[in-house]
Amino acid sequence: MLSEKLCKAFNAQINAELWSAYLYLSMSMDAAARGQKGIANWFKVQFQEEQAHAEILMNHVLARGNEVKLAPIDAVQTEWKTALDAFKDTLVHEKKVTSLITALYELALEEKDYAAQNMLKWFIDEQVEEEESAQEIIDQLDAVEGNKYGLLMIDKDLATRTYTVPSPLNKGE
Repeated sequence: MLSEKLCKAFNAQINAELWSAYLYLSMSMDAAARGQKGIANWFKVQFQEEQAHAEILMNHVLARGNEVKLAPIDAVQTEWKTALDAFKDTLVHEKKVTSLITALYELALEEKDYAAQNMLKWFIDEQVEEEESAQEIIDQLDAVEGNKYGLLMIDKDLATRTYTVPSPLNKGE
């Protein structure tokens, strides 16, 4: 079993992942409303990934003999002036998630919970990718700022992103 302290922290992270999913769904809807279908797609895939992250954490809590306690999800922002603003907020948010995952990992170290540490290493690696991806898109959007054709090309590129089930959910397949 997870310690009481670690279980509480895992449940808080589950809530944070679900809030993240809700945020990305909001960003997707905002981009779609601006006619940026590719950007909307990128955020929709991000929404799916965050739901999967919550599921991975929930599965871990349950596998360890503990209870998942879902909490209300706070409201999220619903509009961004530009796609660049949305991606800048994405990077800030992903850095916050990285700090939450790091704190959870540090607690697992403190509690000497090796199974939790092992599982959380995947999340740490995932966060490096999340931050890098957001920064790359910010750099692209910065490079074409004010150029509608450039924005259209980025939008078309982001339309190709597809959802892939994360490896911790693919065990045995």
